[in-house]
Amino acid sequence: MLSRRTFLSLLGTAAVAPRMLRAQTKPGGVVLYASVGRTLFQYDVEAAGAALTKRGEVTLPASVQYVWPHASRRFLYVASSDAGGHHLNAFRIDASGALTPHGPGIILPSRPIHCCTDIPSEHVLVAFNIPSALRIYAIKPDGTLGAEVEQKTPVDAGIYAHQVRVAPNNRMVILVTRGNDAAAGHPEDPGALKVFRYERGMLAGEVSIAPRGGFGFGPRHLDFHPTKPWVYVSRERENVVSLFRMEGDQLQPEPAFTKSTLTVPGATRQLAGTIHIHPSGRFVYAVNRFDSSGTQPGKPLAAMGENSVAVFAVDQATGEPTAIQHIETGGIHDRTFHIDPSGRLLVTAHVRTLSVTEGAAVRTVSAGFSVFRIGGDGRLEFVRKYDLEVGNEQLFWMGMVSPAA
Repeated sequence: MLSRRTFLSLLGTAAVAPRMLRAQTKPGGVVLYASVGRTLFQYDVEAAGAALTKRGEVTLPASVQYVWPHASRRFLYVASSDAGGHHLNAFRIDASGALTPHGPGIILPSRPIHCCTDIPSEHVLVAFNIPSALRIYAIKPDGTLGAEVEQKTPVDAGIYAHQVRVAPNNRMVILVTRGNDAAAGHPEDPGALKVFRYERGMLAGEVSIAPRGGFGFGPRHLDFHPTKPWVYVSRERENVVSLFRMEGDQLQPEPAFTKSTLTVPGATRQLAGTIHIHPSGRFVYAVNRFDSSGTQPGKPLAAMGENSVAVFAVDQATGEPTAIQHIETGGIHDRTFHIDPSGRLLVTAHVRTLSVTEGAAVRTVSAGFSVFRIGGDGRLEFVRKYDLEVGNEQLFWMGMVSPAA
Protein backbone atom coordinates (compact mmCIF):
# COMPACT_ATOMS: atom_id res chain seq x y z
CA MET A 1 0.00 0.00 0.00
CA LEU A 2 1.24 3.47 -0.86
CA SER A 3 2.00 5.79 2.05
CA ARG A 4 0.27 9.21 2.07
CA ARG A 5 3.63 10.92 1.37
CA THR A 6 4.33 8.66 -1.63
CA PHE A 7 0.78 9.10 -2.96
CA LEU A 8 0.97 12.90 -2.73
CA SER A 9 4.39 12.88 -4.38
CA LEU A 10 3.09 10.84 -7.32
CA LEU A 11 0.03 13.06 -7.50
CA GLY A 12 2.30 16.11 -7.68
CA THR A 13 4.23 14.52 -10.55
CA ALA A 14 1.00 13.75 -12.38
CA ALA A 15 0.13 17.44 -12.14
CA VAL A 16 3.25 18.34 -14.08
CA ALA A 17 1.95 18.77 -17.61
CA PRO A 18 4.13 19.72 -20.60
CA ARG A 19 2.73 21.71 -23.52
CA MET A 20 4.82 22.61 -26.56
CA LEU A 21 3.82 25.65 -28.57
CA ARG A 22 5.71 25.10 -31.83
CA ALA A 23 8.74 23.42 -33.33
CA GLN A 24 11.83 23.30 -31.12
CA THR A 25 15.08 25.18 -31.41
CA LYS A 26 18.16 23.58 -32.88
CA PRO A 27 20.31 21.48 -30.51
CA GLY A 28 23.30 23.18 -28.90
CA GLY A 29 21.56 26.51 -28.32
CA VAL A 30 20.66 28.39 -25.15
CA VAL A 31 17.26 28.18 -23.49
CA LEU A 32 15.73 30.67 -21.08
CA TYR A 33 13.26 29.25 -18.56
CA ALA A 34 10.95 31.61 -16.65
CA SER A 35 8.11 31.06 -14.21
CA VAL A 36 4.75 32.75 -13.82
CA GLY A 37 2.80 31.12 -11.01
CA ARG A 38 2.70 27.37 -11.63
CA THR A 39 3.84 27.68 -15.25
CA LEU A 40 7.47 27.31 -16.31
CA PHE A 41 7.96 28.76 -19.80
CA GLN A 42 10.71 27.95 -22.32
CA TYR A 43 12.24 30.58 -24.63
CA ASP A 44 14.95 30.08 -27.23
CA VAL A 45 17.82 32.55 -26.87
CA GLU A 46 19.45 33.92 -30.02
CA ALA A 47 22.65 35.48 -28.70
CA ALA A 48 23.76 37.20 -31.89
CA GLY A 49 20.44 39.02 -32.26
CA ALA A 50 19.82 39.32 -28.52
CA ALA A 51 16.35 37.85 -29.11
CA LEU A 52 13.97 35.56 -27.21
CA THR A 53 11.40 33.26 -28.86
CA LYS A 54 8.72 31.51 -26.81
CA ARG A 55 8.60 27.75 -27.42
CA GLY A 56 6.83 25.74 -24.73
CA GLU A 57 5.73 25.38 -21.14
CA VAL A 58 5.13 22.94 -18.31
CA THR A 59 2.78 23.22 -15.35
CA LEU A 60 4.01 22.51 -11.83
CA PRO A 61 1.92 21.34 -8.85
CA ALA A 62 2.53 24.71 -7.11
CA SER A 63 3.99 28.15 -7.85
CA VAL A 64 7.62 27.93 -8.97
CA GLN A 65 10.12 29.27 -6.41
CA TYR A 66 13.52 28.31 -7.81
CA VAL A 67 15.10 26.09 -10.48
CA TRP A 68 18.55 24.53 -10.85
CA PRO A 69 20.10 22.45 -13.70
CA HIS A 70 21.95 19.15 -13.30
CA ALA A 71 25.69 19.34 -14.01
CA SER A 72 25.09 17.24 -17.15
CA ARG A 73 22.55 19.84 -18.37
CA ARG A 74 20.18 16.92 -19.07
CA PHE A 75 17.90 17.43 -16.04
CA LEU A 76 16.25 20.34 -14.25
CA TYR A 77 15.12 20.48 -10.61
CA VAL A 78 12.18 22.72 -9.74
CA ALA A 79 11.11 23.77 -6.23
CA SER A 80 7.51 24.99 -6.00
CA SER A 81 5.21 26.14 -3.23
CA ASP A 82 1.84 27.73 -2.51
CA ALA A 83 -1.19 27.19 -0.29
CA GLY A 84 -1.72 23.82 -2.00
CA GLY A 85 1.64 22.36 -0.90
CA HIS A 86 5.40 22.33 -1.33
CA HIS A 87 7.23 20.24 -3.92
CA LEU A 88 10.52 19.32 -5.56
CA ASN A 89 10.27 17.88 -9.09
CA ALA A 90 12.77 16.66 -11.68
CA PHE A 91 12.51 17.17 -15.45
CA ARG A 92 14.44 15.73 -18.34
CA ILE A 93 15.82 18.35 -20.76
CA ASP A 94 16.04 17.21 -24.37
CA ALA A 95 18.59 18.67 -26.79
CA SER A 96 16.10 21.38 -27.83
CA GLY A 97 15.41 22.44 -24.25
CA ALA A 98 11.94 20.88 -24.03
CA LEU A 99 11.03 19.55 -20.57
CA THR A 100 9.33 16.29 -19.59
CA PRO A 101 8.66 15.01 -16.05
CA HIS A 102 11.41 12.69 -14.82
CA GLY A 103 10.46 10.35 -12.01
CA PRO A 104 8.28 11.02 -8.94
CA GLY A 105 8.47 14.31 -7.11
CA ILE A 106 9.07 14.91 -3.42
CA ILE A 107 6.69 16.53 -0.96
CA LEU A 108 8.55 19.18 1.05
CA PRO A 109 7.69 20.27 4.62
CA SER A 110 7.44 24.04 3.99
CA ARG A 111 8.17 26.74 1.41
CA PRO A 112 11.43 26.14 -0.50
CA ILE A 113 12.90 29.55 -1.37
CA HIS A 114 16.05 28.33 -3.15
CA CYS A 115 17.67 25.13 -4.37
CA CYS A 116 20.91 24.03 -6.00
CA THR A 117 22.84 20.84 -6.62
CA ASP A 118 26.31 20.01 -5.42
CA ILE A 119 29.03 20.19 -8.08
CA PRO A 120 28.68 16.64 -9.52
CA SER A 121 24.86 16.84 -9.05
CA GLU A 122 24.71 13.89 -6.69
CA HIS A 123 22.43 15.80 -4.29
CA VAL A 124 19.90 18.66 -4.29
CA LEU A 125 20.24 21.17 -1.46
CA VAL A 126 17.04 23.06 -0.57
CA ALA A 127 16.82 26.24 1.54
CA PHE A 128 13.56 27.03 3.38
CA ASN A 129 12.79 30.53 4.66
CA ILE A 130 10.05 30.12 7.32
CA PRO A 131 11.00 28.27 9.39
CA SER A 132 14.60 28.71 8.26
CA ALA A 133 16.05 25.31 7.33
CA LEU A 134 18.39 23.41 5.02
CA ARG A 135 17.62 19.91 3.74
CA ILE A 136 19.52 17.68 1.31
CA TYR A 137 18.04 15.08 -1.06
CA ALA A 138 19.85 12.41 -3.07
CA ILE A 139 19.94 12.42 -6.87
CA LYS A 140 20.01 8.93 -8.36
CA PRO A 141 22.43 8.06 -11.21
CA ASP A 142 19.56 8.36 -13.70
CA GLY A 143 18.83 11.95 -12.56
CA THR A 144 15.65 11.17 -10.63
CA LEU A 145 15.17 12.31 -7.04
CA GLY A 146 16.00 10.10 -4.08
CA ALA A 147 15.53 10.16 -0.32
CA GLU A 148 16.44 12.92 2.10
CA VAL A 149 19.93 12.63 3.58
CA GLU A 150 19.60 12.60 7.35
CA GLN A 151 22.26 14.77 8.99
CA LYS A 152 24.30 13.51 11.96
CA THR A 153 24.09 16.82 13.83
CA PRO A 154 21.43 19.57 13.95
CA VAL A 155 21.75 22.43 11.45
CA ASP A 156 21.57 26.01 12.75
CA ALA A 157 19.80 27.62 9.79
CA GLY A 158 19.79 31.17 11.18
CA ILE A 159 16.90 33.53 10.46
CA TYR A 160 15.22 33.67 7.05
CA ALA A 161 17.43 31.53 4.82
CA HIS A 162 17.38 32.89 1.28
CA GLN A 163 19.94 30.88 -0.72
CA VAL A 164 22.21 27.84 -0.48
CA ARG A 165 25.31 27.30 -2.62
CA VAL A 166 28.10 24.73 -2.87
CA ALA A 167 31.67 25.96 -3.42
CA PRO A 168 33.38 24.98 -6.69
CA ASN A 169 35.64 22.52 -4.82
CA ASN A 170 32.50 20.68 -3.58
CA ARG A 171 33.84 20.74 -0.01
CA MET A 172 32.00 23.78 1.39
CA VAL A 173 28.33 24.78 1.61
CA ILE A 174 27.12 28.30 2.44
CA LEU A 175 23.56 28.93 3.61
CA VAL A 176 22.74 32.63 3.20
CA THR A 177 20.42 33.82 6.00
CA ARG A 178 19.12 37.34 5.54
CA GLY A 179 17.63 38.20 8.94
CA ASN A 180 15.02 40.96 9.07
CA ASP A 181 14.96 44.71 9.65
CA ALA A 182 13.35 46.03 12.80
CA ALA A 183 9.66 46.75 12.12
CA ALA A 184 6.35 47.30 13.92
CA GLY A 185 7.96 47.12 17.34
CA HIS A 186 9.89 43.93 16.53
CA PRO A 187 13.69 44.23 16.96
CA GLU A 188 16.09 43.48 14.13
CA ASP A 189 16.80 39.82 13.39
CA PRO A 190 20.52 39.38 12.62
CA GLY A 191 21.73 37.89 9.36
CA ALA A 192 24.61 35.46 8.76
CA LEU A 193 26.45 33.24 6.32
CA LYS A 194 26.25 29.70 7.69
CA VAL A 195 29.36 27.84 6.46
CA PHE A 196 29.63 24.03 6.52
CA ARG A 197 32.16 21.40 5.54
CA TYR A 198 30.51 19.19 2.95
CA GLU A 199 31.02 15.61 1.80
CA ARG A 200 28.55 13.59 -0.28
CA GLY A 201 25.39 15.08 1.15
CA MET A 202 26.63 15.41 4.73
CA LEU A 203 27.19 18.71 6.56
CA ALA A 204 29.65 19.23 9.41
CA GLY A 205 31.68 21.87 11.28
CA GLU A 206 29.18 24.74 11.00
CA VAL A 207 30.64 28.24 11.41
CA SER A 208 28.51 31.41 11.47
CA ILE A 209 29.99 34.41 9.64
CA ALA A 210 28.14 37.39 11.10
CA PRO A 211 30.05 40.68 11.31
CA ARG A 212 28.88 42.79 14.30
CA GLY A 213 26.86 39.84 15.48
CA GLY A 214 24.83 39.94 12.26
CA PHE A 215 23.19 43.29 13.04
CA GLY A 216 23.25 45.54 10.00
CA PHE A 217 24.21 42.47 7.98
CA GLY A 218 21.45 41.22 5.67
CA PRO A 219 22.90 38.91 2.99
CA ARG A 220 20.52 37.69 0.28
CA HIS A 221 22.55 35.95 -2.45
CA LEU A 222 26.17 35.13 -3.25
CA ASP A 223 28.25 33.91 -6.16
CA PHE A 224 31.66 32.25 -6.34
CA HIS A 225 34.47 33.58 -8.52
CA PRO A 226 35.24 30.92 -11.18
CA THR A 227 39.00 30.72 -10.48
CA LYS A 228 39.84 32.77 -7.36
CA PRO A 229 39.02 32.08 -3.66
CA TRP A 230 36.53 34.96 -3.61
CA VAL A 231 32.85 35.03 -2.67
CA TYR A 232 30.75 38.05 -3.65
CA VAL A 233 27.72 38.62 -1.39
CA SER A 234 24.71 40.80 -2.17
CA ARG A 235 23.38 42.31 1.06
CA GLU A 236 19.69 43.10 0.56
CA ARG A 237 19.11 45.17 3.69
CA GLU A 238 22.15 47.44 3.19
CA ASN A 239 22.18 47.71 -0.64
CA VAL A 240 25.85 46.76 -0.87
CA VAL A 241 28.11 44.05 -2.32
CA SER A 242 30.77 42.54 -0.05
CA LEU A 243 33.78 40.40 -1.00
CA PHE A 244 34.65 37.61 1.43
CA ARG A 245 37.87 35.70 0.86
CA MET A 246 38.03 31.93 1.31
CA GLU A 247 40.80 30.26 3.26
CA GLY A 248 40.72 26.56 2.53
CA ASP A 249 37.18 25.45 3.24
CA GLN A 250 36.21 28.47 5.36
CA LEU A 251 35.45 32.16 4.92
CA GLN A 252 37.31 35.00 6.54
CA PRO A 253 35.09 36.47 9.29
CA GLU A 254 35.04 39.99 7.84
CA PRO A 255 34.59 41.24 4.26
CA ALA A 256 37.70 42.48 2.47
CA PHE A 257 35.70 45.08 0.53
CA THR A 258 32.15 46.46 0.67
CA LYS A 259 30.71 48.69 -2.08
CA SER A 260 27.31 50.31 -2.54
CA THR A 261 25.14 49.05 -5.39
CA LEU A 262 23.19 52.33 -5.60
CA THR A 263 23.89 55.55 -7.46
CA VAL A 264 22.62 57.40 -4.37
CA PRO A 265 23.72 55.35 -1.32
CA GLY A 266 21.26 55.46 1.55
CA ALA A 267 18.15 55.69 -0.62
CA THR A 268 15.03 54.38 1.11
CA ARG A 269 12.72 51.60 -0.10
CA GLN A 270 15.60 49.96 -1.95
CA LEU A 271 16.59 46.28 -1.86
CA ALA A 272 19.72 44.74 -3.32
CA GLY A 273 18.96 41.47 -5.09
CA THR A 274 20.51 38.69 -7.12
CA ILE A 275 24.24 38.75 -7.87
CA HIS A 276 26.16 36.98 -10.67
CA ILE A 277 29.80 36.89 -11.72
CA HIS A 278 30.63 36.99 -15.42
CA PRO A 279 32.03 33.66 -16.72
CA SER A 280 35.38 35.42 -17.30
CA GLY A 281 35.58 36.38 -13.61
CA ARG A 282 36.33 39.99 -14.59
CA PHE A 283 32.96 41.55 -13.72
CA VAL A 284 30.27 41.34 -11.05
CA TYR A 285 26.63 42.24 -11.68
CA ALA A 286 24.12 43.03 -8.92
CA VAL A 287 20.52 44.15 -9.26
CA ASN A 288 18.87 47.04 -7.42
CA ARG A 289 15.13 46.73 -6.77
CA PHE A 290 12.60 49.32 -5.68
CA ASP A 291 10.65 47.84 -2.77
CA SER A 292 7.07 47.89 -4.02
CA SER A 293 5.81 45.37 -1.46
CA GLY A 294 3.71 48.00 0.30
CA THR A 295 1.87 49.01 -2.87
CA GLN A 296 -1.89 49.36 -2.41
CA PRO A 297 -3.82 47.31 -5.00
CA GLY A 298 -5.17 49.57 -7.73
CA LYS A 299 -3.18 52.60 -6.55
CA PRO A 300 -0.30 53.84 -8.74
CA LEU A 301 3.20 54.18 -7.33
CA ALA A 302 4.37 57.73 -6.73
CA ALA A 303 7.90 56.77 -7.87
CA MET A 304 9.78 53.82 -9.34
CA GLY A 305 12.92 54.16 -7.25
CA GLU A 306 16.16 52.63 -8.53
CA ASN A 307 15.62 49.53 -10.65
CA SER A 308 19.02 48.96 -12.17
CA VAL A 309 21.94 46.64 -12.70
CA ALA A 310 25.14 47.74 -10.98
CA VAL A 311 28.23 46.63 -12.91
CA PHE A 312 31.55 46.20 -11.08
CA ALA A 313 35.00 45.58 -12.55
CA VAL A 314 37.00 43.06 -10.50
CA ASP A 315 40.65 43.68 -9.64
CA GLN A 316 42.22 40.35 -10.55
CA ALA A 317 44.94 40.72 -7.91
CA THR A 318 42.83 41.71 -4.89
CA GLY A 319 39.24 40.92 -5.88
CA GLU A 320 38.15 44.49 -5.15
CA PRO A 321 34.95 45.40 -7.06
CA THR A 322 34.78 48.90 -8.53
CA ALA A 323 31.51 50.26 -9.92
CA ILE A 324 31.79 51.14 -13.62
CA GLN A 325 28.11 51.40 -14.60
CA HIS A 326 24.55 51.64 -13.31
CA ILE A 327 21.96 50.97 -16.01
CA GLU A 328 18.18 51.09 -15.60
CA THR A 329 16.35 47.84 -16.33
CA GLY A 330 13.16 49.39 -17.74
CA GLY A 331 10.91 47.60 -15.24
CA ILE A 332 10.14 47.48 -11.53
CA HIS A 333 11.62 45.01 -9.05
CA ASP A 334 13.82 42.65 -11.04
CA ARG A 335 13.87 39.69 -8.66
CA THR A 336 16.10 37.58 -10.91
CA PHE A 337 18.50 38.05 -13.81
CA HIS A 338 20.95 35.78 -15.55
CA ILE A 339 23.96 35.78 -17.87
CA ASP A 340 23.96 33.41 -20.84
CA PRO A 341 26.68 30.71 -20.76
CA SER A 342 28.70 32.47 -23.48
CA GLY A 343 28.85 35.69 -21.42
CA ARG A 344 27.40 37.77 -24.25
CA LEU A 345 23.90 38.52 -22.93
CA LEU A 346 22.32 39.51 -19.63
CA VAL A 347 18.54 39.26 -19.18
CA THR A 348 16.56 40.70 -16.26
CA ALA A 349 13.04 39.67 -15.23
CA HIS A 350 10.55 42.32 -13.99
CA VAL A 351 8.31 40.67 -11.40
CA ARG A 352 4.96 42.28 -12.12
CA THR A 353 3.05 45.02 -13.91
CA LEU A 354 2.58 48.25 -11.92
CA SER A 355 1.28 51.75 -12.61
CA VAL A 356 3.37 54.83 -11.86
CA THR A 357 2.23 58.45 -11.63
CA GLU A 358 4.07 60.96 -13.82
CA GLY A 359 2.72 64.41 -13.06
CA ALA A 360 -0.99 64.28 -13.77
CA ALA A 361 -0.65 61.16 -15.92
CA VAL A 362 -0.36 57.48 -15.01
CA ARG A 363 2.01 55.16 -16.89
CA THR A 364 1.85 51.36 -16.88
CA VAL A 365 5.19 49.58 -16.44
CA SER A 366 4.83 46.00 -17.61
CA ALA A 367 6.29 42.80 -16.26
CA GLY A 368 8.65 41.07 -18.68
CA PHE A 369 12.27 40.70 -19.75
CA SER A 370 14.93 43.28 -20.56
CA VAL A 371 17.78 42.07 -22.76
CA PHE A 372 21.27 43.59 -22.64
CA ARG A 373 24.45 42.92 -24.59
CA ILE A 374 27.61 42.59 -22.50
CA GLY A 375 30.59 44.44 -23.94
CA GLY A 376 34.22 43.43 -23.76
CA ASP A 377 34.65 45.96 -20.95
CA GLY A 378 31.75 44.41 -19.00
CA ARG A 379 29.37 47.32 -19.56
CA LEU A 380 25.78 46.64 -20.58
CA GLU A 381 23.98 47.91 -23.67
CA PHE A 382 20.17 47.79 -23.59
CA VAL A 383 18.73 46.03 -26.65
CA ARG A 384 15.00 45.48 -26.07
CA LYS A 385 12.26 44.72 -23.58
CA TYR A 386 9.68 41.95 -23.91
CA ASP A 387 6.44 42.77 -22.07
CA LEU A 388 4.69 39.80 -20.48
CA GLU A 389 1.10 39.47 -19.29
CA VAL A 390 1.19 37.93 -15.79
CA GLY A 391 -2.29 38.79 -14.48
CA ASN A 392 -2.35 38.42 -10.70
CA GLU A 393 0.78 36.24 -10.74
CA GLN A 394 4.45 37.22 -10.70
CA LEU A 395 7.39 36.59 -13.02
CA PHE A 396 9.13 35.07 -10.03
CA TRP A 397 12.16 33.21 -11.42
CA MET A 398 14.25 33.19 -14.61
CA GLY A 399 17.48 31.52 -15.72
CA MET A 400 19.33 30.24 -18.80
CA VAL A 401 20.71 26.79 -19.65
CA SER A 402 22.64 25.38 -22.62
CA PRO A 403 21.10 21.90 -23.03
CA ALA A 404 23.45 18.99 -23.67
CA ALA A 405 23.50 17.95 -27.32
